[in-house]
Amino acid sequence: VDRATADALWQAFLEFEQDECAKCAFLYGKGGTFCAGADLKALSSKVGTDGLSRGGNKVTDPDPNSRLQEGPMGPTRMALSKPVIAAVEGHCVAGGLELAVWCDLRICDELAVFGVFCRRWGVPLVDGGTVRLPRLIGQSRALDMILTGRPVPALEALHFGLVNRVVSKGTARQAAEALASEIASYPEQDCMRMDRRSALEQWGLPSEGHSLLNEYRLGSSVLRRAVQGAGRFRDGAGRGGNFGDFSKSKL
Repeated sequence: VDRATADALWQAFLEFEQDECAKCAFLYGKGGTFCAGADLKALSSKVGTDGLSRGGNKVTDPDPNSRLQEGPMGPTRMALSKPVIAAVEGHCVAGGLELAVWCDLRICDELAVFGVFCRRWGVPLVDGGTVRLPRLIGQSRALDMILTGRPVPALEALHFGLVNRVVSKGTARQAAEALASEIASYPEQDCMRMDRRSALEQWGLPSEGHSLLNEYRLGSSVLRRAVQGAGRFRDGAGRGGNFGDFSKSKL
């Protein structure tokens, strides 16, 4: 990912966020590789007198007050209101790993490989990798990846909790599309988004009590919309764990 690609990714997700008809997105890398990270050739092409790169991706101080700020890899500092799924095939390493852990969910095929490969070149993680990776898989396993830079295959990534599902070779995109369609099919998307927002925002709150209060406030803002869904349950929809009723509903 060079600067132009990062800019394009950021713009694409900005358009997704602003599109009221778009409910869920997926991120996929064509050509058998999800993403190998930032373009190190560009990073090393122009170096200033201070020793810092002038040719690499945009690296600026994160603004905690900006919900849609562009990050070095593009969308990685955006706090979207809607879910994104990473569809991983091939290598997902360095900045590519940071893109993947920015997403809400990760589906990979059986040949996918994850890793902090930038460790080999002395390039740090500056786009959320050291923050989001420990949150997803725990500090001990995250440090195993961060300190060693070793490759982590698909099944180990599943065991770690780094990925949510492993699918057959070459089918990650189809699986991500199907999952995105499933998520988008549920009624009252704002209810789901408030639950998602509560789960994400709790990390920045000082105590469990504050997190519970935030959950209550967010849920209460859409609670009236639950009446219609409760009525459908009363009338027999969804009994026995049946999800088919929702896919047939008019949304």
